[in-house]
Amino acid sequence: MYKLSLVIPFILIYSAAFAQAEKIDTDRPDQTEGVNTVPKKWMQFELGFLMQTDTYSKKEKDITYQHPTLLTRYGLTRNLELRLITTYGSALHKDNHVSSNWKTGLQSLQVGGKFNFVSEKHWRPTITLIAHYDIRRFQTPQHDSVDGANFKISLQNTLSKKISLGYNLGMEWENFSSQPAYIYTIAPGIDFNEKWYGYVELFGSIYKNEKPQHRFDAGLAWYAMPDLKFDISAGTGISKEAAGWYMAVGGSFRFKTGK
Repeated sequence: MYKLSLVIPFILIYSAAFAQAEKIDTDRPDQTEGVNTVPKKWMQFELGFLMQTDTYSKKEKDITYQHPTLLTRYGLTRNLELRLITTYGSALHKDNHVSSNWKTGLQSLQVGGKFNFVSEKHWRPTITLIAHYDIRRFQTPQHDSVDGANFKISLQNTLSKKISLGYNLGMEWENFSSQPAYIYTIAPGIDFNEKWYGYVELFGSIYKNEKPQHRFDAGLAWYAMPDLKFDISAGTGISKEAAGWYMAVGGSFRFKTGK
């Protein structure tokens, strides 16, 4: 705790020293990936903590914790960024109220990039491609020798000075030996003022020959500084196949690494 109290003021001071007029733009807390890339030669960290339950019956459910998940982003050019996702967490299975199979370790390690190739003009949205390679062989304790991947096309339309509409379409392979999931998101967002932002969102996954999984969530974000942002969100399944809920909190900050 003492070390943390020393780190936080350093982050605030460092962030303020490099603050720009444009506020930090993050991919969290919603499931809809944003269309903007990190500015060139800027490093950005997006940290989150999550608790999620997946209920299969009145007596059986899984509980997952992410503590934490970290998205690291670096602006390589004006419209291209490099990305690294690491998630450390725990999973617990409960059957008839008896807990078992508590597992803790590296849940995800993904490397990828984000490329903005179309700018918004009139009715045409901003369009960005986001892709990751999922290195599952490094996962613990559930080791998987077959890797996976995912990609999304992220789009956004500005509806007014305060309201925007973001939406994603993509595919995800948990591993290359399994069938892919077709994923979608749609999230209207609103800037309440210079400090507060909120959104509601519908998102889900569709597998071949299986019933789709649809979910809903909402969240709030607070800009403490132009380069520092905190968020809170929660969501729930709205189809039987997606029964469960989650809650998450997080924070993001960025700094410039060179001229």
